[in-house]
Amino acid sequence: MSLEIEATDVIKIMLQFCKENALLDSLTAIQNECQVSLNTVDSIENFVSDVNSGRWDQVLPIVSRLKLPQGKLENLYEQVVLEMVELREVDTARAMLRQTQVFNRMKQEEPDRFLKLEHLCGRTYFDIREVYAGTSKEKRRAQIAHSLSQEVSTVPPQRLMALIGQALKWQQHQGLLPPGTAFDLFRGTAQGTRDEVERYPSQLDRTIKFGKKSHPECAVFSPDGQMLVSGSADGFIEVWDFITGKLKKDLQFQADEQFMMHDEAVLALSFSKDSELLVSGSQDGKIKVWKVRTGQCLRKYERAHTQGVTSVSFSKDGTHVLSSSYDGLVRVHGIKSGKMLKELRGHTSYVNDAIYSPDGSQIVSASSDASVRVWDSKSCDCVTSFRPPQTTQFSEASVNSIHFYPQNPDQLVVCNRSPTVFIMTLHGHVVKSFQSGKREGGDFLASWVSPRGEWIYCLGEDSILYSFSTATGKLENLMQVADKGPIGLCQHPHRNLVSTFADEGALKLWKA
Repeated sequence: MSLEIEATDVIKIMLQFCKENALLDSLTAIQNECQVSLNTVDSIENFVSDVNSGRWDQVLPIVSRLKLPQGKLENLYEQVVLEMVELREVDTARAMLRQTQVFNRMKQEEPDRFLKLEHLCGRTYFDIREVYAGTSKEKRRAQIAHSLSQEVSTVPPQRLMALIGQALKWQQHQGLLPPGTAFDLFRGTAQGTRDEVERYPSQLDRTIKFGKKSHPECAVFSPDGQMLVSGSADGFIEVWDFITGKLKKDLQFQADEQFMMHDEAVLALSFSKDSELLVSGSQDGKIKVWKVRTGQCLRKYERAHTQGVTSVSFSKDGTHVLSSSYDGLVRVHGIKSGKMLKELRGHTSYVNDAIYSPDGSQIVSASSDASVRVWDSKSCDCVTSFRPPQTTQFSEASVNSIHFYPQNPDQLVVCNRSPTVFIMTLHGHVVKSFQSGKREGGDFLASWVSPRGEWIYCLGEDSILYSFSTATGKLENLMQVADKGPIGLCQHPHRNLVSTFADEGALKLWKA
């Protein structure tokens, strides 16, 4: 059952916030534009008492912020003028008659009543019996107090902050917001902590379990650091709260057990720069673009490739999708047109990875033909092609993954199926190499680079995560991350948190 909230109630809460924070110009502007008045007082009892006691210096400032019927306002102001004249505060009384909007209107609509008050100001005496004619000052005050009390109400203070606090507590109660987490109210997300010093992961933080036939084939953190998304062998795409290890149920579609899906295994995932869109590629060569907050599929590319999609990524401006495939091709797809715009041919085997350069002017691809190719993203011409040094004595090692090196945008971290990972220039010159020290059974399947480029992490076929320091060039740590079937890894964009996944059916999070 959904609750209906009146728009006027929302405006009144905004008005209360303005009033409590002395934003009086904003209060007036909102009231005038929306034609909604707050009409609240801190205490009706005190307000009535002030009117009955004639404390007009307290009453009039309050009334000036209220929206009251003209007749009731005139009765109030008329009483104030009468009492000013009685106290011989004639100048004050005349100023009110001539300068207030209430009396200007009375002068136009009830000229006789207005003139009577003006004449009263000119007299040298004040006759109470004549002025109040059969009643008294106290009774007039009581009548006015009762009349005004019908127009105002009192509400608990700080309603806006109270409602927001209640909403956040409910999210914590539901497990959607971990206790103690700072919350970015404007963005609507928990504030992610940033680790000041980069350190390699050394201990298990959390395990997310999958079924044997639904193990994760890929995973990626969102650039804003709020989400971890996995793509599984059964075609499901799931968004996780990596702090709790549970599905994000603040995404309504997941709370309703509706999921982003492909017909076959999801092999590749990537976020747009603003973390709003997600692109996925599957075993059957299809690509889909999703709006993460709603789970809505915005674009489908039914025949993006003829074989499985191995990597996907958004262009810098978010208008194109870059993809690579087992069909040996690299393609660029338009999000608005829904069509394939460019095709990069040249590799003679599977293309395992393809990425844009930081400025978007180039595309770099890695293939099982043991080569890395650099392409002009506009002309699609192959600018250069090179092969990492072969450290095995058998067949040429396929290049599994490539990353631009954060400390130098003209250099790449190149990982091929060998026990060595390289930092190389875009012309193929080796800048540094890092070795696991294993002769057999320790070839690298995938790699990742820490956000500031201080660490390179490699996942070996032996299920060991190798952590290399780019400063020292040494292997600083190795850690068993799976029992069997390692597949890949990814790192949080600004925390010392690495995720690994394997076909044994678990996605594990490792912290420093």
